[in-house]
Amino acid sequence: MMDQFDVIIIGSGHNALITAAYLTRAGRSVLVLEKNDRPGGFLRTEELTLPGFKHDVYAAAHPLFTTGPAYAELREDLEARGLCYLNTDLPTGVSIEDGRTAVLPSSFEELIAEVERLAPGDGTALAGMFEQLNPYVNDVFGLFNMDLSSPEAAPILQRLLHQKGGVGYSPFAASLVSTARNTVSSLQSPVTRAMLASWVTHLGRTPDEVGSGIWVPLTVMALMGGGMPIPEGGSEKLAQALAQLITDQGGEILTEIQVERILVENGRAVGVRTSKGKKYRAKQAVVASTTPDQLYLSLLADTEISPPLRAQAKHYRYGRGCVQIHLALSEPPNWPDKRFNRVGQPHLTDGLDGFTLAIAQGAANLLPSNPTFTVDCSTNLDPTRAPSGKAIMRIQVLEVPIRPNGDAANLIDVGNGTWSHDLTERFTERVLNVVSKHIPNIPSAVIGKYVVTPDTIAKYNPNAGPGDPYGGAHDLGQSYLLRPLPGQPGHQTAIPNVYMLGAATWPGHGVNGGSGYIVAQKLLT
Repeated sequence: MMDQFDVIIIGSGHNALITAAYLTRAGRSVLVLEKNDRPGGFLRTEELTLPGFKHDVYAAAHPLFTTGPAYAELREDLEARGLCYLNTDLPTGVSIEDGRTAVLPSSFEELIAEVERLAPGDGTALAGMFEQLNPYVNDVFGLFNMDLSSPEAAPILQRLLHQKGGVGYSPFAASLVSTARNTVSSLQSPVTRAMLASWVTHLGRTPDEVGSGIWVPLTVMALMGGGMPIPEGGSEKLAQALAQLITDQGGEILTEIQVERILVENGRAVGVRTSKGKKYRAKQAVVASTTPDQLYLSLLADTEISPPLRAQAKHYRYGRGCVQIHLALSEPPNWPDKRFNRVGQPHLTDGLDGFTLAIAQGAANLLPSNPTFTVDCSTNLDPTRAPSGKAIMRIQVLEVPIRPNGDAANLIDVGNGTWSHDLTERFTERVLNVVSKHIPNIPSAVIGKYVVTPDTIAKYNPNAGPGDPYGGAHDLGQSYLLRPLPGQPGHQTAIPNVYMLGAATWPGHGVNGGSGYIVAQKLLT
C-alpha cells in the first residue's frame, strides 16, 4: 500500500516550496521529496570558512522574489516564521581597473545624475531608453508570473510584439533580438556601459548575444525597484520559513530521498518510486523541480513519450560554469569609493570589451586571463553573518568553462579539465589579484577561504547538469516559448498531470519564485 497525497513534489528548491506553500494553504495534502539533507536547493547557508562566518554557498540576493506576487501574498506568514529582508538603496555599481566607479541608485533621478556626471548627455540618452520601454513594462513584468504558453498570455504577447494601431512590429519586438552592447551604444561613458551591460551575464546571457539587449533596461528597472535584498541570517532563511509554513499547514517534507521514477498508468501520473523502492501515490498531480533531460530520460524513462520530444530532451543544452570564492575577512573591504560600502553587488572589470573577451575565452573552454566578476559583502547589511568587526565576501565568476581545456594566459596547467585542488587554488589566486586592483586590503585581510567550482555545483544539484548553476543555457534558442523545450513550451509536460518548475522553465533561473507561483495557480484553478 502506497502512502497517498493529493500532490507529490520532487525536489525542494524555492520554487517547489512556493508551490507546496500555496497548495497546503488551500488544504491540499502535499509531500515534498528532497535528495539532500535539508530543503532549499540553492538556498544554502553554511559556516564554510571559519566558525561564526555564515556564507551563502550558492544564491545570495533575492530582488526578483521580493518584487513578485508570491512574496506579496506569503509575506506575513513567512515573516512570522523568521524571514526578514535587509536592503540597500545602491543595488549595484561598477569599479573599473583604472579607478573610475559608478553606482546604480534606487532613485531614477539619482541614476540620471550619476550617468550625467560620468558623461554629459548620457542622462538624456538613458532616459530615452527607459521612455521607449515604459509602454511595455507592466505587460512584461506581468508575464514573469504567467505561463507563456497559456491562453491568458497570448493577448499580452500580441500587444508587446506588434505596433499599436499600425502595421509591423513594436520597438519591444526589435529589442528582443538586439544585443546588450547595441542597447548601451548610445551612452558615451565606458563606465556606464560596463555597469549596465554586464548584468545580462547574471541572466545566463552575454553582452554580444542576440536577445540580450532587452535585458539591460529590464534588469536596471528590476534592481531599482527591488534593490538587492538579502535575508537576515542567510539566504537559507527563505527556505526555512517556507518549509515551516508548509509543515504548519499540514504538508510533509522528507529529505535524503532520491526519486527514481514517476509512475504512470493510463496516460496519467499516479505517484513516484524512490531509489529504495518506496512508492508514494499522487491523486492529483506530480510536480518535478528538474530539467527536461532528467524528466524525459530518467524520471519518465519507463513511460511512452513521443520520439521527437525525447530527442529534444536528449539535446537540452547547459551553459557556462561558475566559480564562487567565499572569503572570511579580518576587516571590511576598504573600497576607495566609500559609496561601495552600501553597494549590494558591484562588478569589478576593466570595461565592457574586457568583459566580453573574458566571456569569449570561457566559451572557448579556456580559463579567462583577466576574469571579471561581481563581489558582495553581506556583512555590510547583516553584521550577524560574521563575528564583530569581521566581514565576509563572495566573489562570483560567471564566465568560466565547466571543463577547462586550457588557460588563456598559458600559466595554469588545467590537467584533465576537472577542478582539482591545484587548478582551483591557482585560478582563485588570479581572481584575488584582480580584486586587489580594486580593493587595497584584499588579499591581506583574508583569513579564510572556500571555493565553489562547477564540479561542486554539479555534485550538489542535479539540475545544474555538468555544473551550470542556471539549469540550462538561456540563449534565444532555449528561452521564452522554447523553454524548456520547443515541444513543451510551458510547465505542463507530455503527461497531463505532471508539471515542471525551476530554472529550466520560464521565467528561468535565480531566486524569483516565478515558476513556483505559476504551477501553484495551475493546480488551484
